[in-house]
Amino acid sequence: MPTHRTHPENKQDLIRYKNLVKQVRESVTEKYPTADIDKLLEPFEALAMDHEYWNHASNGLAVLGSSKHFEVIRMQLPVEALVMVADSFHTKPLRNILQSIDRYHVLALTQDAIHFYEGNRYSLHEIDLPDDFPKAMEAALGKELTEKHSTVASYGGVSGHSANMHHGQGGKKEEVDNDAERFFRVVSDAVYERYSNPEGIPLILATLPEHHSLYSQVDKNPFMLPKGIDINPESVSIEKLTELSWEVMQPVYLKKLETLAEKYNQVKSKGLGSDSMDEVLEAAEAGRVETILLEAHRVIADRLRNKVTGTYEMADLTQPLLVDHLDELGELVHKMGGSVVVVPKDQMPSQTGLAAIFRY
Repeated sequence: MPTHRTHPENKQDLIRYKNLVKQVRESVTEKYPTADIDKLLEPFEALAMDHEYWNHASNGLAVLGSSKHFEVIRMQLPVEALVMVADSFHTKPLRNILQSIDRYHVLALTQDAIHFYEGNRYSLHEIDLPDDFPKAMEAALGKELTEKHSTVASYGGVSGHSANMHHGQGGKKEEVDNDAERFFRVVSDAVYERYSNPEGIPLILATLPEHHSLYSQVDKNPFMLPKGIDINPESVSIEKLTELSWEVMQPVYLKKLETLAEKYNQVKSKGLGSDSMDEVLEAAEAGRVETILLEAHRVIADRLRNKVTGTYEMADLTQPLLVDHLDELGELVHKMGGSVVVVPKDQMPSQTGLAAIFRY
């Protein structure tokens, strides 16, 4: 369900949540009449009593519960309200946030402070760097730092933060640049080893224009995007930094989707791709699906026979009783070692809600 960070919108979140839990109770009662419903829903109802949680909500909420597991997940992405009662968890909205195709890191760099973020088009959150991470020049270089050769002027940024400006004195600019170069090399190595290489997602550099050139000279990180953000990162809000970083990342993201769509269209003509639910299911069960594209915000539920007309019709999604086949298919492909990519509707290469690329 969507949630809100601020008053008065967040006051309505709890009411909406209680209504959804009521739907869960009705659905479980109908679909699993022999289940211990009170025990199953006890943690759901306990969450409704946790007023501290509702006062500190994020943009979205996912609550997953079964007889053996209960998980509450704050989500950066606003999502549509949905109740799904089935034999497995509905995870497609989570995949949309966690998938690597539109995730990235942002390195906000000055000589006096390092901040590191992870995010997507919707938000950035700061990563708590370990104590031994090179967060500032003096801490990183220690005794190797050239004898103090600058005066420091403090100035305020638009976000209310202050930053430091160094003014070289006595012809010491070369020493200043040498220190900066060594500091940037230490930072670059640490970022690559601890974050970029393990996670394999793009990295955006946000720093002053004069630092971009120097940093690029020492940086060997293959995940660093050629285009960065020319700005003093201490002078902007996190919301502004999110906006600027997505402007850099969006063309990269769209290019990735375009490449996947082109590959799908190429292999489909050779019998190595399909947008048919039955064909893709058969291939997924055999472990033949290399990549599956799933349309975001689309639910394909079971068809039910109309007792009056005798025809099959789409399930009524206002009655949250049935599984989402797109979600189930994604789970199966993931389990069999394939990649699952959740794609906006206007970027999908098919009209069926799915498009699969086969290994063979």
